[in-house]
Amino acid sequence: MTSRTERTRAALQGAALQLFTERGFDHVTVEEVATAAGVSHMTFFRYFPTKEAVVLDDPYDPVLGDAVRAQPAALSPLERVRRALLMAWGTLPEPGEDETRARVALVAGHDGLRAKAWANNQRTQDVLADALVEDGVPPLEAQVAAGACLGALMAALLDWGAGGEGGLGDRISSALGQLAPPPIAEGVP
Repeated sequence: MTSRTERTRAALQGAALQLFTERGFDHVTVEEVATAAGVSHMTFFRYFPTKEAVVLDDPYDPVLGDAVRAQPAALSPLERVRRALLMAWGTLPEPGEDETRARVALVAGHDGLRAKAWANNQRTQDVLADALVEDGVPPLEAQVAAGACLGALMAALLDWGAGGEGGLGDRISSALGQLAPPPIAEGVP
């Protein structure tokens, strides 16, 4: 059973997505989103600091940082981040396809939201890189590993949002799989 807080958050996100999809992000106010969700605009701001945040909410950074820390230090930094993202994705419930696809399409089609999504991505990259640096990985190497994996993840997300086939989890696994180390062939030193 979901809590009142979770229901209110979901109601705000659902109302916002519907209004943004129908009328365009720039043509909807926070007041209109709050009214559609049945709450005050002050309640909106208790859940989301900005109008953009209702679309770009990303509560997973701490989970991702912990997932990197859980990977064996003997692995390369890139492989630690790649496996951490796959592990974390596997533990999270698959988001509702229609809602998520609509959200991704909204972000992909709006310059300001796309820029904010990249800013969010940078914060996530820093969380992942910090987890590696804590374990002795040089900062540049940590940033490159985190950035490469998040670039693959973002490419998969945007491709899927634009109508790419298959489930989102499959797209993410495929994209991150491209960064996996190649198998060692028998008889090759």
